[in-house]
Amino acid sequence: MEHWHMLMIICPLVFLAGFVDSIAGGGGLISLPAYLLVGLPAHMAAGTNKVVSSIGTSASAFKYMKSGKVKLDIALFAAVGALAGGGLGSYFVVGWVSDSVLKTLMLIALPAVAVFLAVKRDFGKEPELREMSKTRTRALSVLIGFGIGCYDGVVGPGTGTFMIMAFTAVLGLDLLTSSGCAKVSNLASNVASSVVFLAHGQVLLPVVAPAAVCCMAGHYLGARYAVRGGSGKVRAMIYVVLALLFARTIAEIVM
Repeated sequence: MEHWHMLMIICPLVFLAGFVDSIAGGGGLISLPAYLLVGLPAHMAAGTNKVVSSIGTSASAFKYMKSGKVKLDIALFAAVGALAGGGLGSYFVVGWVSDSVLKTLMLIALPAVAVFLAVKRDFGKEPELREMSKTRTRALSVLIGFGIGCYDGVVGPGTGTFMIMAFTAVLGLDLLTSSGCAKVSNLASNVASSVVFLAHGQVLLPVVAPAAVCCMAGHYLGARYAVRGGSGKVRAMIYVVLALLFARTIAEIVM
């Protein structure tokens, strides 16, 4: 398939993926299948998706930071943990836990998270002030990044969503600020992954620039929508991402 034919399919989908991802994470559930749909091999699709997503994430990270919805101390320490966790997950954890066990755990965890959000309506609506030293906050941020980074290395989709939930549950951030922190943290880990894919030639470069423009537009408009709508908009989009994750997991089991 010629590149311009590919872009007719890829661009609208990466725009939508960027919009969703900037609010609640999980954009890869939309963007990665777009690259596979046009016939790219799995590794080339993953590499191209990672580079384009990294560029797009920079737009939403900028918007959140400009709006004061990022706690850099938390985001950067979580990014360090995510880098380490992603490496560990990719090379070690995947050998300890079978694919079927992971998918079964997902089928249990995803509805549980959705029910939790439905029952606890005030979760992440407002920040919860907690007496916590800077050292402890940083340590917890690293642990959150490390734990979810391991998940990212093994499974991947929904990493940003789970990071938002963790920042809110553990550190008492509201959902909107958690989303901003997750974007900055994901940006750091995505850039590192992009460098690896580029070094191995697993990126379709002619597609990157136009796809990245669409992805950036989606990310910026999504972040703007979230900032204006507050934590309620983030909560609503998390339900969408959880449903997509659940549907994908069931499809993989059935197939």
